[in-house]
Amino acid sequence: MTFSSLPQDHQRRTASRRADALMDEDVARSEFRPGDQDGEQIDRDERAALRRVVGLSTELEDITEVEYRQLRLERVVLVGVWTSGTAQDAENSLAELAALAETAGALVLDGVIQRRDKPDPATYIGSGKAQELRDLVLESGADTVVCDGELSPGQLIHLEDVVKVKVVDRTALILDIFAQHAKSREGKAQVSLAQMQYMLPRLRGWGQSLSRQMGGGGSSSGGGGMATRGPGETKIETDRRRIREKMAKMRREIADMKHGRELKRQERHRNKVPSVAIAGYTNAGKSSLLNQLTGAGVLVENALFATLDPTVRRATTPSGRVYTLADTVGFVRHLPHHLVEAFRSTMEEVGEADLILHVVDGAHPAPEEQLASVREVIRDVGAHRVPEIVVVNKADAADELTLQRLLRAEKRAIAVSARTGLGIPELLTWIDTELPRPAVELEVLLPYTQGALVSRMHAEGEVLSEEHTGEGTLLKAQVHQELAALLEPYMPAARR
Repeated sequence: MTFSSLPQDHQRRTASRRADALMDEDVARSEFRPGDQDGEQIDRDERAALRRVVGLSTELEDITEVEYRQLRLERVVLVGVWTSGTAQDAENSLAELAALAETAGALVLDGVIQRRDKPDPATYIGSGKAQELRDLVLESGADTVVCDGELSPGQLIHLEDVVKVKVVDRTALILDIFAQHAKSREGKAQVSLAQMQYMLPRLRGWGQSLSRQMGGGGSSSGGGGMATRGPGETKIETDRRRIREKMAKMRREIADMKHGRELKRQERHRNKVPSVAIAGYTNAGKSSLLNQLTGAGVLVENALFATLDPTVRRATTPSGRVYTLADTVGFVRHLPHHLVEAFRSTMEEVGEADLILHVVDGAHPAPEEQLASVREVIRDVGAHRVPEIVVVNKADAADELTLQRLLRAEKRAIAVSARTGLGIPELLTWIDTELPRPAVELEVLLPYTQGALVSRMHAEGEVLSEEHTGEGTLLKAQVHQELAALLEPYMPAARR
């Protein structure tokens, strides 16, 4: 919520407070004597204030649409703790949190940042600032606070006790988005597993009132008889046990589904079809690039995590070689480790690829941070040894200086626009040169009755020349070892 959009009386109060603060600052400067203040005190003053971040509000102007959205959306205030980096880094992180909240269906009312050496172990932002946050929540009419970090169970409980509304951390928000967008059976199972891993340590019990069994003596005390005496199992313990059982079942199901994908991958490997994986930050334009390269018609949406289920499509290089192109789930900074673990089997598409197209949003304020975040996850899934091409997308909307900086820093990078097609032909040519080539070069004369073998040579190998003669089709090509063995009977005797 910007200052100009606030009510007039609130603007007057805010202006008055600013004037008082400036007056106090002038008085302090006039009374300043050498030795009165040092750098630590300046840091302390900076740390003592919640910094308002403007431009995050997603409130709408049209009153009918506002009324409609208020019926179905949560109204949230964002809060972040700035522990390192610049103020701009902290604001970029909160702006990304605002985009995540909006993707989850929330209405962002306001956002604040506090400067601290580290998050407060009790309330994330400290007890005094938690009270200020409570005032902001009351003032804005919010019903949810979203924190830009993963909070411990204790921090969640204590902060909720102070602000008196629901508190959600970054991890829970991302999990909620994943739950909304998962479409396939495997995607839903992976999200459910990640949610259970997250919820397990955060179950809240309310003491003895939730006991399943009452402890105590014999039948005269009203107990349940044999095998029921003792402290019993509380409801929270029962819930935890049931969640662990569900998690074990879910892991078995995901392992079974992983086996099915491995069979398909082995089939592609057996046919020697090269594979390319599209990886990158969420909303960087990966699905748009897949559509541009293959005409796949995959859902493209200006929203974070629009793609969760991996999409694999066949494509052809300019020289006619067939390969597969896989669109994978988008990454984000501080991706919850629950999700990395749950989606490990899906991310194996990246690790098993012959080439990674690492898509980065060239129009983003901090594209280098996006690159670093994605590469961290690529390392986690063991795909850091796969050759990589950095595809700087949205070149038509990017700042020219930012583009040049990225292309200088990344030696294997190309600027494209998946929307307009800029740079796509050059990218296709680069993919063609980077894909692994068949090892065996041969020349064969195939009878016209062996059209299936001719098709396989085009699909699985690289045909260097082709000539139709009276005896059949004369081809010179590079093929893999298995296909070469099938073609050996058709090789001229001098070349055997």
